Amino acid sequence: MLHNTPGIVLHQVKYSESSVIAKIYTELFGLQSYIIRGIRSKKSKIKSALLQHLTLVDLVVYHKAKNNIHNIKEIKIAYPFHSIPYNIHKSSITIFLNEILYHVIKEEEANADLFRFLFNAIQILDLKESHYAAFHYLFLVQLSKYLGFYPKTNFSAANCNFNLEEGKFTNQKGIENIYISPPFSTYISNLTNCSFKDLESLNISSIHRNQLLEILLNYYRMHLPVPLNIKSHHVLQTVLND
Repeated sequence: MLHNTPGIVLHQVKYSESSVIAKIYTELFGLQSYIIRGIRSKKSKIKSALLQHLTLVDLVVYHKAKNNIHNIKEIKIAYPFHSIPYNIHKSSITIFLNEILYHVIKEEEANADLFRFLFNAIQILDLKESHYAAFHYLFLVQLSKYLGFYPKTNFSAANCNFNLEEGKFTNQKGIENIYISPPFSTYISNLTNCSFKDLESLNISSIHRNQLLEILLNYYRMHLPVPLNIKSHHVLQTVLND
C-alpha cells in the first residue's frame, strides 16, 4: 500500500553498485530503512544530494509492517536548503546533530511531536542569518524533552547546582561530573528558558563552550538506554572556535 509522508534523512549505506539503503525518520512510521535503487547510477533521476545529512524530503513509500526494509516509489526535496550546505559552521552543526539523532532515535513508530520539532528546527537553522553559534546547545536541551529527561526548571539562587543524574537543580554539592555548578548550571537553566527565536539572548562565554557541550553530552549518556559514542563534536568545536 502506498503512503505519502515527509521524512528526515539520517544515514545511508551502499547496498549494491547502484543502490543504497537509507535510514529516514518519517512522520507516519518513525525510523525506517528504505532501499533506493539506481541512485548511484549516472542515469539516475534521483540525485545523491537528496540523502545528505538531515535533508528534508517528501516520500511516496510502500509500507508493510513486518518488513525491515521498505521500497520508495518517489523521493523529492520537501524544503530546499538555502545556507546549510554552503556555510561551514551550519554544516558542522548539522553533521553533529545528525550523529546525535542517528544514535538516539530508534523507535519504528510515529511520534508526531518529535517529528515536527526536528523538521521545524532544521529549517530554523537554515534560515537563521546570525546568532546560531549556540543552536546545538539549545537543540540538545529541547530534544531531551521528547526523549523523556528534560531538565526541571527549578533553578534559583539557593538551588544553583545541577544534578545530572536527577535532572534537577539542587543546593547540594558532590562529585564534579554529577553536580554541575555555576556558570554551567546557569547556562543549562538559561537554555530551558530559551526558544530558537531568542538565541541572540544566550550569552555563553567562548571559554566555556567546549565544556558545556561535554556536560550536555554526559547528561545524555546518563539518561539514554544506549551508548552515545560520537566524534563529530570535536570537529564542531574546532570549526566554531576558529
